[in-house]
Order: sequence, then structure tokens, then C-alpha cells
Amino acid sequence: MTKTSIARWGAMAILTCVLLLGGCGAGTQEAQQVAGGNTTESGQDTLKKAKSQGFVTVGFANEKPYAYASPDGKLTGEAVEVARVILKRMGINEMNGVLTEFGSLIPGLKAKRFDIITAGMYITPKRAQEVAFANPEYSIGEALAVKKGNPLGLKSYKDIAAKPQAKVAVMSGGIETEYLEKSGVKKEQMVLVPDQPSAIAALQAGRADAITMTGPSLQAMLESAKDDQLERVMDFVQPEIEGKSVRGYGAAAFRKEDEAFVKAYNEELQKLKESGELLEILKPFGFTEQELPGDMTANELLQQ
Repeated sequence: MTKTSIARWGAMAILTCVLLLGGCGAGTQEAQQVAGGNTTESGQDTLKKAKSQGFVTVGFANEKPYAYASPDGKLTGEAVEVARVILKRMGINEMNGVLTEFGSLIPGLKAKRFDIITAGMYITPKRAQEVAFANPEYSIGEALAVKKGNPLGLKSYKDIAAKPQAKVAVMSGGIETEYLEKSGVKKEQMVLVPDQPSAIAALQAGRADAITMTGPSLQAMLESAKDDQLERVMDFVQPEIEGKSVRGYGAAAFRKEDEAFVKAYNEELQKLKESGELLEILKPFGFTEQELPGDMTANELLQQ
């Protein structure tokens, strides 16, 4: 890399830190940057290149507890920490993490701005048409939060659909939009927001009567908000879509051509499952044994 290229790269990293995170800690080892030029060089595949250069660029979405920035600018979260351990054991010691909107993850991966994306993304047939999923690292259900006392008596997505005046805030690009629509909720009832804090703000301001996201995400956001006027619907009924439970399985995703990368990643993930280390990584982010993926694989999920 020439001195000019290095200077240009450094300027881009600094600008992105300012725009995406309001300023990263100067000592943060994982530079949070929008990475361009992640194409393979000299015929190397992505895995070989990552091992050779010692780092990989990973796209994350700002969604607790999967991926988020701490006050000092460090990326953390369930997906971040699982990826960090696996990549190090693969001989890739540094993660250049890019914090972006959820809806930008797959386009960014395909455009080679990222080498991997991981942010609690569910394995679905539709997404699998565009990316190659690793095996799941967790499984989880949906959740709903409302104003204290649940004024509209919302206990399911079908309850929202049955009350045309009800509005629900949901993250743009999230699987919940599909679940809501298939449960009969009209698009005009959905308040699309870019991230979780915006969903909480919409509920607090009365722009939405409910917010929905996965269980650990919702719990983490409610605890962070510390607002006693908001509450989780504890008797929420999980939606069933086309006769199947919506229990989701989250995983890292790669470009379809990066088969060697997926295989190597899965091998290290399996070791974490067998040793019990995976649960220990997940626990600090509100996950329990109930959220473990078991023996389910990406291929099995896509064949269901």
C-alpha cells in the first residue's frame, strides 16, 4: 500500500468514526471504519487474505444485545464477542468493526465493504438467496413492549392487526416486519425506525403503541431506558407464520463464494458449543441455555 493510500484510508476511518459513532476512542484497537477495497487480491480467497493480513472487516448493526458500541467506542455484544473469539482461533487477531444500519448489512457484504456480517441476523431462505450463513450461534423468540398497563391490551401480533388504530414501531430491515405483515398487520400500522433507541423513543413519544424486537434485545433496551412507564408484555403469544413457529436462529453471514471461510468458521463455532464456552460468551448479554441453538445447522433450517 502506498503512502497516499494509507493516508486516504486513515482519513476515511476517522470520518466514519465521527459519523457513525460520534467519535471513537483513540485507543480502540478495532478501528470502526467503512472499509472499501475488500476484494481479494492475487487470486486469494477472503479467508486466506484475512489470515495473511491479520484482520477482517465485519459489519454490525446497532442492536443490543447483539452488537453495539460501548461509551468508550468499543464494539461489543453477543454477535461481536462470538465472532471475536472464533476469528482469533482462526488466526485472525483483529476485527475492523463497522457499525451500520441493519438494512445496510447484506448490501454492504455483497458490495465487499464487509467480509462478514453478524448482528443477530436470522437465517431465512430469502436471505440465503443472497448470502451464505454459518451455523446458528443462538435461537430466540420475539417480544413486545407497551406503555404501562398495556392500554390497548396487545398480547400478540394478531391483536395489533385486529386494532387498526394500533401502531407498532419496528426496525427497518428486521425480520419482524415480515412477521407482522403475515400476521395481518397493515404497513400503515408499522412505524419503521433505523435502530432500537428510535423504537423506544417512538413508544415514549406516543408515535407507537407498541414496539417489537427479539426478547433479549427488548429486555436490554427496557433496562437501558429505565422508564417505569414502559413494560414488557410477559404473556406475549409468539407468532406462527404459515403454521410454523417463528423461533429464530441467528448466525454470521458471508458472501456465497466464501465457502472455505464459512467452513472454517463453523468448525470453531462447533468447538465452542461442545466445550460449553458458547453459553459463557452469551450469558453476559441476557442469554440462557434456552437460547442455545442445539445441534441445528443452517442447512437444516433452510430445508424446513
